[in-house]
Amino acid sequence: MLDTAIVGGGLSGVALARSLLRQGRSVALFEARERLGGRILTVATADTGAKVDLGPTWFWPDTQPLMKNLVAELGLASIPQHDDGSSLHLSDPDKAPDRVVGKQLHAGARRLPGGMGQLIELIARELPPDLVYLDHVLTEVRDCTDHVVLTFGNGDDIVEVSARHVVLAVPPRLLEEGVRFTPALDEATLEAMQGCATWMAAQAKVVFPYSRAFWRDAGQSGNAFVTHGQAVVGEIFDACNGDASYAALGGFLALSPDMRASFSAGLPLLMTSQMVQVFGSMLEPAEQLYQDWANETFTCSARDRASPASEYAFAVNPMLRRPQWDGRLYLAGAETAATGAGYLEGALEAARRVDLSLNRGSTKAAGGGPDASPSDNSPASINATSLARFSKWVFEQQNVTFDTYRHRLNQNLAVQQREQPTQHALLEAMEDLFDDALKMLEALPFAMSAVPVERGRSPLTPEIQQPFGILMRSVFDDVVAFNRTSCALSNFPDEHHLSQEYRQVILGDIAAAWLEFSLAANRLLVAKASSGGHRPRSVALTSVSSRRRPI
Repeated sequence: MLDTAIVGGGLSGVALARSLLRQGRSVALFEARERLGGRILTVATADTGAKVDLGPTWFWPDTQPLMKNLVAELGLASIPQHDDGSSLHLSDPDKAPDRVVGKQLHAGARRLPGGMGQLIELIARELPPDLVYLDHVLTEVRDCTDHVVLTFGNGDDIVEVSARHVVLAVPPRLLEEGVRFTPALDEATLEAMQGCATWMAAQAKVVFPYSRAFWRDAGQSGNAFVTHGQAVVGEIFDACNGDASYAALGGFLALSPDMRASFSAGLPLLMTSQMVQVFGSMLEPAEQLYQDWANETFTCSARDRASPASEYAFAVNPMLRRPQWDGRLYLAGAETAATGAGYLEGALEAARRVDLSLNRGSTKAAGGGPDASPSDNSPASINATSLARFSKWVFEQQNVTFDTYRHRLNQNLAVQQREQPTQHALLEAMEDLFDDALKMLEALPFAMSAVPVERGRSPLTPEIQQPFGILMRSVFDDVVAFNRTSCALSNFPDEHHLSQEYRQVILGDIAAAWLEFSLAANRLLVAKASSGGHRPRSVALTSVSSRRRPI
């Protein structure tokens, strides 16, 4: 039986498959298309063979470390997006465009001269061909308690695959619309999947190769926006290679999927005519390289096609990052990422998240890691083991704490608690966490004989505090994202989109509760030191929530 079956051969899926194979896991990768790459689509021009991207084009190394590191690891060169801070703006179809200067639209953006498809090509070289299955369309995912069974359509054949773990690196809306889950996923997860817009799904992109970069000759950057009611290509950019020896302009269409379909026969002429209107050149493009993602069955769901993405479409509901079926099923892909959602960076972040989760699970199953017994009976070994167990426990509380928040929030809304329900629910959830953490500390063995206490402070206290930094930030970010995607909070504007002032008040409350916990934890460690490692009966633990401050 496979250890891990990955469904979805985009960047997230192939990156995860490569990482797991490097670890010696048994892995197979399944892709519905007849190619790998997903929305990464690099094609060659007919005249010169130059490579252009009809999917994602840019990455930002200053803010996207995973992409930066991957590009460097693969030894790929990158070039800055040509942008001199000027752009053309055509707002009236009967007038010439206005020139706007002083703002770089692509600041920090870089491209790969040979296209983003190189990422997939180079990663896939490490995947044995017999572990990659193309033209496999997922239809059902069935939990069997200790493993998961996947059902695929492969031409006229039905294929079943069993694996201990399954990772679905597929846009959540496509899964919700086209895949049967047995048993059904919980309502909160299904709602999150339905509400998660698919990046680029309703978009169309075009690239126009030219014999020379005439716009650069005219002192133009290639950036342009067309905003009038008859716009065909709404946003235009320079798509040349580094030295412009290959010249091209690229653009995103302004027409809706239905409009593009109705104008399909005349669309090439309309696009070329608009380029002439914007840039004032009669130079004909050598060809048009066009991709309408709304026509891609394995990219665009019915919901994506029916409703355009909203301003907050890519505030990802944290339920999409929740392991399902006791850690046997995971959702990945760019749409599920905590950071960089929808971007290539987000695809890599999602792959890394699942990778870490699978590794924690395998370590626990093997009896190693923080749950292992101390290597010896020395005080240092005993304390290191207890601290590792505590850190692991804290990490595992992220989903628990977020669930507590959702439960408390629903309770508050059910009883018409309309005054700061988010603030109340999150503070209560964090206080519950801190109370449980004190109980966990009380139960863990510590060898305190060799641990000096100076001025009433245990040197172990900072190590107890350390894992909470990431947890508190992660839970807070999950709450912000959840609120932005919650239908129940849509009638509470101040809770739906938390203002910066409101966020600071909530963070201040959490910090105060954390300080109360830290003091209580230090008192507990000092008490253990004075009693040889065990809390004396005369020292009572004080619950954080018992001193809950009014909001």
